[in-house]
Amino acid sequence: MSYNTFGHMFRVTTWGESHGPAIGCVVDGCPPRLKLDEADIQPWLDRRRPGQSKYTTQRQEADRVQILSGVFEGQTTGTPISLSIHNTDQRSRDYGDIAERYRPGHADVTYDRKYGIRDYRGGGRSSARETAMRVAAGAIARQVLGQGVRIRGALVQVGALGIDRARWDWDLVEDNPLFCPDPVMLGQWEDYLAQIRKDGSSIGAVVEVVAEGVPAGMGAPIYGKLDSDLAMAFMSINAVKGVEIGDGFTAATLTGEENADPMRMRDGQLHFLSNHAGGILGGISTGQPIVARFAVKPTSSILTPVPSVTRSGGNVDVMTRGRHDPCVGIRAVPVGEAMMACVLADHLLRHRGQAGT
Repeated sequence: MSYNTFGHMFRVTTWGESHGPAIGCVVDGCPPRLKLDEADIQPWLDRRRPGQSKYTTQRQEADRVQILSGVFEGQTTGTPISLSIHNTDQRSRDYGDIAERYRPGHADVTYDRKYGIRDYRGGGRSSARETAMRVAAGAIARQVLGQGVRIRGALVQVGALGIDRARWDWDLVEDNPLFCPDPVMLGQWEDYLAQIRKDGSSIGAVVEVVAEGVPAGMGAPIYGKLDSDLAMAFMSINAVKGVEIGDGFTAATLTGEENADPMRMRDGQLHFLSNHAGGILGGISTGQPIVARFAVKPTSSILTPVPSVTRSGGNVDVMTRGRHDPCVGIRAVPVGEAMMACVLADHLLRHRGQAGT
């Protein structure tokens, strides 16, 4: 299986399966002499870790990261950085009854048709378990970007229940298990998700990621666009079915006057008066906050029987037992942040190589 690597100058290769002994990644292209040890990575993994609330899967994984190479005396050496996390709470027996059955909405049928074999234990390589290593790589990317760039994500919609942006509170995001920025909507989501879990069902969500402090000039025209790389990065996250940059699809409802981001000079500096473009014009960053959203479909593993087929061609109804997220979009927030960080770090290094600054 190829295509396990993303990035150009800052390259990330992930490996491992959901129910294998371990998962890991190799980060290549990280500059030398950056401060890095496990303590710089672990806090970001802890935000994604399963089993921390009743709103996510109850699989208990410590997700303790180990640096195997590329770091010496607390600094990066410029050589490939290898990271690993041991899986400790696999329950492969939960998946025995679907070994010959395709779960509707999952990648079971496509993996089997492409490779002629599939790992049915939690989805194997197609499991969202793989995203833990993206978060680990994202922690390294943040070191490359430096403290001047701040990347934050939040859940802005669960099902049809969206937040009120007038109540947006970034401090609240880090103080609740749903990464919700709206104190009123938080309570509604909690009640709604409790019922979803009780029903054995699942629901989709929308995640918003904002990067502040990104300098102007990141990205390149045509095939090296910053927004196209961000879209690809977000779409590569498990269960993501749509991506928006800035106003996104809403831009199709605006007039040219409404959509324009007016500019003025203030104290000798260019200032934008709005940010409909989401901080990117012509594929190149403007210096404004980069704003992106992605839609996450409902978790396909549900207790409700759904019509499907077996590998041998028989008709069957499938229900998936085990420990699953009623809303996989919740833990996608730190994953989205990590992918934003990796893309920005990659473009920062590419920009230095091309422009020398």
